[in-house]
Amino acid sequence: MTKQLIMGNEAIGLGAICAGVQVVTGYPGTPSTEVLESVAKHNPGDIYVEWSVNEKTALEIAAGAAYAGARVMVTMKQVGLNVASDPLMSLSYVGVKGGMVILVADDPGPISSQTEQDTRTFGAYSKLPVFDPSSPEEAFAMVGDAFALSEKYGTPVILRPTTRICHAYATIAVPETRESRVPEGFVKDSRWVIFPKLSYAAHKRIEERNRELRHTLSASAYNTYTSGKGRKGIACGGVSYAYVKEALSILGAEVPLLKVGIPHPFPEDTAMELLADTDEILVCEELDGVIEKELFALLGQKQLCRVIRGKTDGTTPSAGENTVNGLMDIIAEYLGIAKPSQPVRKAPPALPVRPPVLCAGCPHRASFYAVKQAMKGRKAVFAGDIGCYTLGNAMPLDMTDTCLCMGAGITVAQGISRVQPDTVCFSFTGDSTFYHTGLPNLANAVYNNANMVAVILDNSTTAMTGHQPNPNTGKNVMGEVAAKIDIEGALRGIGITDIAVVNPLDQDAAVKAVQHAADHEGVSAIIFRAPCIALFKPEKLCAVDTAKCIGCRKCLRELGCPGLIKDGKKVRIDTGLCYGCGLCIGICPVSAIQYEA
Repeated sequence: MTKQLIMGNEAIGLGAICAGVQVVTGYPGTPSTEVLESVAKHNPGDIYVEWSVNEKTALEIAAGAAYAGARVMVTMKQVGLNVASDPLMSLSYVGVKGGMVILVADDPGPISSQTEQDTRTFGAYSKLPVFDPSSPEEAFAMVGDAFALSEKYGTPVILRPTTRICHAYATIAVPETRESRVPEGFVKDSRWVIFPKLSYAAHKRIEERNRELRHTLSASAYNTYTSGKGRKGIACGGVSYAYVKEALSILGAEVPLLKVGIPHPFPEDTAMELLADTDEILVCEELDGVIEKELFALLGQKQLCRVIRGKTDGTTPSAGENTVNGLMDIIAEYLGIAKPSQPVRKAPPALPVRPPVLCAGCPHRASFYAVKQAMKGRKAVFAGDIGCYTLGNAMPLDMTDTCLCMGAGITVAQGISRVQPDTVCFSFTGDSTFYHTGLPNLANAVYNNANMVAVILDNSTTAMTGHQPNPNTGKNVMGEVAAKIDIEGALRGIGITDIAVVNPLDQDAAVKAVQHAADHEGVSAIIFRAPCIALFKPEKLCAVDTAKCIGCRKCLRELGCPGLIKDGKKVRIDTGLCYGCGLCIGICPVSAIQYEA
């Protein structure tokens, strides 16, 4: 074994490799992205790894491999599970032959997501086992056990780390050998074809299996009970267990403590040990009250009377992340003890406010600005989407009126246009999102004779999640040359004929393209094509001639580029941020901004 200091996501990836995983698929999304990337990085050469076009596709590919007996892992973030939910719900009934672990990273906070949804609840809804690690070390160990459980019961298993587990670092002993596995291959059997009669029988088996697991999983090392002093106990799981342990250590308290590492099916027998030793229980968990509801149900089932404190009565917060300090306050009040005195420290200076903003030189800024200029004096709605370009909502651009979920900008624009036919409805979609869920939504627009302008922001990468490849980049996650699927060709293939391909930094051409598209009846498309600034180094930077600058600050007011900075009554350019896109050159009314000599 070798000890390595690694990120939680890398630990999960290495855990999958050690467990003999043979196929890994997924779609990038913070905080899950590095899991698949770690498998690709450490691939011994016999693991098939791909970034799929979306989570549904990823899960279905993995399902086929699992039908053939391979161990498979699928990676996504919590909102990605919504996209994959169709095959997931059916896979729960159909089952698998090879082990299947579905890595779904939750994002309490949320730090980088649209929702705070709790995958433990989704696990109960889909009737699938869920593993909830409390540390990177435990996440590493859980992967192998999740595969084993999956194969023993022929079911997918969900592994649910949260952001703080995914991105924490720990020293982990990684075996130098991995499990050797030879898939049996696909064996034709009626079990792989889901029919109502088979589903009914499968449902009965699932309920029986989960009743069994409620007892057998109580013996798992991930579900533990530690006795303590007094009749007040605590139940917790996931990273909240680590927070509770640290808080209790600081408070110098020893209480009966239940740790739930596999929240579904719930470890009934272990939980009963806590109930036997307590009169009152505080439940500490992030997001949904999963453990709390299970304890309430267990009390009813066993006809016991205990006081449960948690989200239901408002003792613990129902939204956001837990912290050691936050839980320490709650636990101290719950136990009726004083917190230890802390040394008085001088308050640190306030941090500067740093709202999220498009990078200096980002071509999306030029795209938004061109549409804004072209639509002056006209009634227009700008439906946004998930990606860097969501930041187009920030002032002074103010060009993202809606943002729902992946690909929805296209369909939301269609809906608004049906109610407001006098409005020019735009959608903004990135190149990766275009392949994720954009194409079927655009096909719907063409088929139903919608009137809208679809703007495809092609920066040749999946930028927001860390510049992963996609079908538009010409290579795959393993760095191999892959077919580059042409966006323009795909648009023509679904019936869109009015298509313009423009570099948004050529503002004159960009504005004219927008004006033409806005006047077109039906579905028109504009592909704004310019690479993400992370993909190249600037050849020359912009500079302000202070002698010419009149201090009008039009460049600041209209672009909001972080490379433009107030300098007294005038403006200067931060050469550490400038990428020489030249957008500001065309904005300046007195030509005070030019490229450096």
